[in-house]
Amino acid sequence: MDIPGKACGACSLCCQVLEIEELQKPAGLLCENCVKGGGCGIYAARPDVCRDYECLWKGDRGMSQQLRPDRVGTILMEDPDTDEYRAVCDPRRPLAWRTPLVFNHLVAMAKAGRTVVAKAGLKSWRIHANGQWGPCV
Repeated sequence: MDIPGKACGACSLCCQVLEIEELQKPAGLLCENCVKGGGCGIYAARPDVCRDYECLWKGDRGMSQQLRPDRVGTILMEDPDTDEYRAVCDPRRPLAWRTPLVFNHLVAMAKAGRTVVAKAGLKSWRIHANGQWGPCV
């Protein structure tokens, strides 16, 4: 069920930062099917991975409008393979996870007991409940 005020609109950050193997699209590059201004040129025929994906901002009533991915340069997501809570950054804003709004959210998730990782390209950082952070090795 859609949450009022939580439409993707012009946001298509997931179409840029995420890898889509079915389309041979690497992480960090805008999908060739992404329409300028938001949307998908192959929406009706998009792969299941795209159909099934929904960013946490869109599905969480508790996340403020200010955390919309295109506004903060970061997609907040659960990693189903590792159970990590991730902040995946726009390649043009690799340290967007360090802005106070996003960083405070990540620290709160770490305080709630989550393993929190921020990613920008091939770099990643672990965020701890005490607010400290450092590179993942």
